Amino acid sequence: MPEGAINQVWTSSSLAARMARGALMPASWVYAAVVAARNAAYDNGWLRSHELALPAISVGNLSVGGTGKTPVSAFIAARLEERGFKPAIVMRGYGSDETLVHARLNPGVPVVIAADRVRGAAEARAMGCNVAVLDDAFQHRRAKRDVDVVLLAADLAGPVRPLPAGPWREPLTSLARASLIVVTRKSASPVRARELLAHARRFAPNTGGAIVHLAADRLVAWLSGELLDLATLRGKTVLATAAIGDPRAFAAQLTEAGARVEIAAERDHHAYSAADAVGLARRAAAADIVVCTLKDAVKLGPVWPHEAPPLWYLSQRVVVESGAAELDRILATLAVPGPTN
Repeated sequence: MPEGAINQVWTSSSLAARMARGALMPASWVYAAVVAARNAAYDNGWLRSHELALPAISVGNLSVGGTGKTPVSAFIAARLEERGFKPAIVMRGYGSDETLVHARLNPGVPVVIAADRVRGAAEARAMGCNVAVLDDAFQHRRAKRDVDVVLLAADLAGPVRPLPAGPWREPLTSLARASLIVVTRKSASPVRARELLAHARRFAPNTGGAIVHLAADRLVAWLSGELLDLATLRGKTVLATAAIGDPRAFAAQLTEAGARVEIAAERDHHAYSAADAVGLARRAAAADIVVCTLKDAVKLGPVWPHEAPPLWYLSQRVVVESGAAELDRILATLAVPGPTN
């Protein structure tokens, strides 16, 4: 099912969407029951979490996509480097996009692909790293971590409906396992972010919180690396292509910059083919500029037709708007770097 259709089912108030959600709710009840049983098994020691070869910080979420795990994980890895650590990003590697994005954001930080994070941490240690950043591992409870950072997106609204009738992997009560709750926002207002954080902390009153703005920064040309200020978009028609968890937030950032946006959305992690690129290039001929996310650019750029208009991506800045001290506090709980052999 196309990404737009899935989002319509999850968020729309139309009769068709409500009927689809109703048809999916029995499956959601089964899913929620399985998740609750699994968490209870770990909480009571019936399933065992395994010690990792390295101190580890998990960056995860409660919902499917769209919360900013990759940029926040990269930001935390950079902060750890500043503290003298030698971090590695350990991730499942669902699709190649996140791996390539990490390589662009932190070229000196190794990325270990391992569905089994226990094995991945051991590989990172063998590479000379002394701390692991587990990208998207909140539900991977087999791996025992030192810190759990859980992200909630202020741009995503609506009731907490479990998969498949909604995007939620776990209920808000699971925030009790978090070391830090981080609300991310792209185009959502600071007020909305503060309200969401206050609501989330009702489920984990002893857990610290932070708000992070994934701020639109500049436009970057895929081939040449040329930089353009966002003000360039004012009054322009933009073809915005995105295969991410929340393409609407991306489109909203471009709209806020003054652009007239036509969105071309695909499923999260969509692998762009040469045919996809040709089709988008044809559509781009009717626009002033074609813009994607970095997550899309690392896949779309290599197959973008040479004769087509230039492909640009929107870079982001990670801005900690509140809770910086809380973030520093949890990073300080990780063991002091030492020899890895």
